[in-house]
Amino acid sequence: MANRPTIADLARESGVSVATVDRVLNNRLPVREETARRVYEAANTIGYHAAGLIRQRMRQELPEYKVGFLLSKPGHQFYQSFAREIENAVAQAAHFRGIAQVEFCASQSPEDIVAKLRPLAGRCRAVGLVAPDHPAITAEVEELKQKDIPVFSLLSDFAAGVREGYIGVNNRKVGRTAAWMIAKAARKPGKVVIFVGSHRYHGHELREIGFRAFFREEAQEFTVLDTMVNLETRQITHEAMLDLMRRHPDLAGCYVAGGGMEGAIAALRETGIKSPPVMIVNEITPESRAALADNIVTMAISTPLQRLCRELVDLMGHAIERGAANAPGQTFLPFDIYLPENI
Repeated sequence: MANRPTIADLARESGVSVATVDRVLNNRLPVREETARRVYEAANTIGYHAAGLIRQRMRQELPEYKVGFLLSKPGHQFYQSFAREIENAVAQAAHFRGIAQVEFCASQSPEDIVAKLRPLAGRCRAVGLVAPDHPAITAEVEELKQKDIPVFSLLSDFAAGVREGYIGVNNRKVGRTAAWMIAKAARKPGKVVIFVGSHRYHGHELREIGFRAFFREEAQEFTVLDTMVNLETRQITHEAMLDLMRRHPDLAGCYVAGGGMEGAIAALRETGIKSPPVMIVNEITPESRAALADNIVTMAISTPLQRLCRELVDLMGHAIERGAANAPGQTFLPFDIYLPENI
């Protein structure tokens, strides 16, 4: 059996002296964060038994910040997964000890969102939220900015030029990708439709733009129907999908660009038609995974939640410690694609 790594082994692996390793382990004298991190990484590499203790010592010296998050639809699987990834990312923040305050707003009303955001932000050093692009939201973000509380838009952008940053996927590319798949997978050209939750959601608007642009530029043999607004609800999507298939027997494809995909999936299951329209949905959930397995859904485009949350927490810490960015930016993450063959 291999010998257990010693302090000397750890010093050699991390490129520091044994005395420095001793100071990191026992917190005897101050050690630069960069040096302590190097020792910690080396400890993980060689399997040093006190790697956890080193991490604990490092974190004791870090500042503590409370950070807030306001998500949508508390009962939805996607947002529950989002909340878990946020809590994990905050607990593992590299440069500060974080306390995550995760709350939900079931309503899509801007006024209701502001009413939830205001007290949450009052308890936190930075906040991230999912919200529509609305003047009431922008005004609140502007007020928080004046109080040095940075605000990050998640999944769908809002308050451009005021919020600290946007973090999510490139929604225009998502829309074009959905359109590309429909054009490639449809048995023959026909009508296609896109569902959005609301025209106030900038992300949904960009997906619609990308979706329509692709068919206009690359697949003119398809006819794009008027956009359907489903308020991200199962019932509205279900009823609308049944009606679309009844009125348009040549419906070739459908893209649910936001929530409510469960209704569209249920509609296709109920009809049981031999050649259903190509169905594209957003996010991988138990419902979309089952529909992919049953070939009801052709593709699910998914947000990389773990990576998004880690990027978000890092940006929050940077904004808290260094102040607002001179030019509020956008962080685009590559989206994941799920097909029946890779679930």
